Amino acid sequence: MSDFKIPATMTAVLLTGHGGLEKLEYRTDVTVPTPAAGEVLIRVTAAGINNTDINTRIGWYSKAVTGDTNSGGARGFESAENDDASWSGTPLQFPRIQGADVSGTVVAVGEGVDSARIGERVLVRTMMPIDDNFNCITFGSERDGGFAQYTTAPSEHTLPVNCDWSDVELASIPCAYSTAEGMLHRAGVGAERVLITGASGGVGSAAIQLAKRRGAHVIAQTAPAKADLLTELGADQTVDRNADLVEILGKESVDVVVDLVAGPKWPELLDVLVRGGRYVASGAIAGPLVELDVRTLYLKDLTLFGSTYQPREVFENLIRYIEKSEIKPFVSGSWPLSDIHKAQEAFLSKAHAGKLVLIPPSE
Repeated sequence: MSDFKIPATMTAVLLTGHGGLEKLEYRTDVTVPTPAAGEVLIRVTAAGINNTDINTRIGWYSKAVTGDTNSGGARGFESAENDDASWSGTPLQFPRIQGADVSGTVVAVGEGVDSARIGERVLVRTMMPIDDNFNCITFGSERDGGFAQYTTAPSEHTLPVNCDWSDVELASIPCAYSTAEGMLHRAGVGAERVLITGASGGVGSAAIQLAKRRGAHVIAQTAPAKADLLTELGADQTVDRNADLVEILGKESVDVVVDLVAGPKWPELLDVLVRGGRYVASGAIAGPLVELDVRTLYLKDLTLFGSTYQPREVFENLIRYIEKSEIKPFVSGSWPLSDIHKAQEAFLSKAHAGKLVLIPPSE
């Protein structure tokens, strides 16, 4: 048991509705949550920033929105409809504490949870499966997340981690790396040629490491200014994000496309896939609507995967990779939680490579 004294109130950022940065309200008088049966209370030491946090805030998941993420990243989308503007497609409950990425320490447990868990250093599973039928909830969306000093999570989805990484480094892992690993798992990536779009972001840079771990030859699409960083991460080749992929790589030259971008250049991704190739998507930062020539799909015997739901082993494998030093963190910068507006503006600028992380007050 711990002698740690849990306060009655905490600092947190409340999302008060869909919209611009003004919808993120920094507060110092939020009630510390109490863990329910089967849950743990976590003192948050760091929380990463993700596209999903911003997409949820601005209502980008609404089918009424057709633009790219950045066009509404700071101010939101007037066209967004609250009924389908969340990750799950059901109305979000406000106020909500966002933050899909959490590293921290267990400081209390609910009924039915072994008190020996108190004191564990943990990461929280971002995508929490409800069943085996692709139903899940997202931490920081369907339940409160990590943009706070304390948060609760189901004990079964709160995994201990033993390593010498800093709290900020650990907080860079849950959402981005599980999304990337989930995509590679879904597409069955092995020792083959893999093209990763949006490769300098959190998910893309994670996918480079995780695909290399599987023995893949990795081609990373990115801005030229970030190419050297991605080569250091393990990319075998980098390609300008504005380049003609067929001209640079050649037709039918890639076994798997890991796509986080979509947008107007999307048809090129199918053109460079080999016959029988696989395409997997878990993002569309350049725009969700694309032009598909169905003849390309069936004449080349392609397989297209969407990737959101993650089998339990995906996150458990990530913990193992960390503890065996098979992956490394890729953090660009960190901000105090009070600077969440500045941090999200920096995220939206796409000037960085890797993850950005928020740090709540220590007490």
